[in-house]
Amino acid sequence: MDLFSLSWTALRTAVAELPDEDFTRPSGCTGWLVRDLVCHLIIDAQDVLITLVTPAETEPTRDAVTYWDVAEAPPTGDDPLDALTVRLAAAYEEPRLLKFHLDDVGSAAGRAAELADPGLRVSTRDEVLTTGDYLSAYVLEWTLHHLDLVAYLPDLTGPPAEGLARSRELLEKIAQTAFPASLSDKDALLVGTGRRAPTDAEEAELGELAAKLPFVIG
Repeated sequence: MDLFSLSWTALRTAVAELPDEDFTRPSGCTGWLVRDLVCHLIIDAQDVLITLVTPAETEPTRDAVTYWDVAEAPPTGDDPLDALTVRLAAAYEEPRLLKFHLDDVGSAAGRAAELADPGLRVSTRDEVLTTGDYLSAYVLEWTLHHLDLVAYLPDLTGPPAEGLARSRELLEKIAQTAFPASLSDKDALLVGTGRRAPTDAEEAELGELAAKLPFVIG
């Protein structure tokens, strides 16, 4: 849960520091500008708040690893929900409004996470998890989207090292295989999730694993 707070705070801080002109630059999410990604983070924060106040009585059906589904193909940006996010982001018109809404809802989600009982069972997406597992799963969400945020903004501070390490661990468990030690945590996440293609040297290091990439999670 500490890593949830660390990763989420770092991501929101990075958004807060963005100059207005960066909101119309591309992000690491296919088909999305930075403003679209920030709008998605607002929706994510709302999901966290909703989930944390949706208790469940049954046994957990997922954990921090199995929370994630692996898709067969990367997103194209044509999904109706993805398209809705783009329209919502455009409706804000001014970056300061996106910043304000993310700070408002995002801070509330952060406080709710800090106050939550990690052993409490919650329901989301018709599945049941402990709060601890749910928040742990979101470390991967925050870290990947932080990488998406800085994809074309090299001067912006990236995700914290602890979040990168934990996210790599989660991705390796999802993939049921380890990435080569020669790959940094950041590169393992980018290459492993298809956010960039491996270099020739990396592909050689990956060996048979290269044929299984990417692991498109959602």
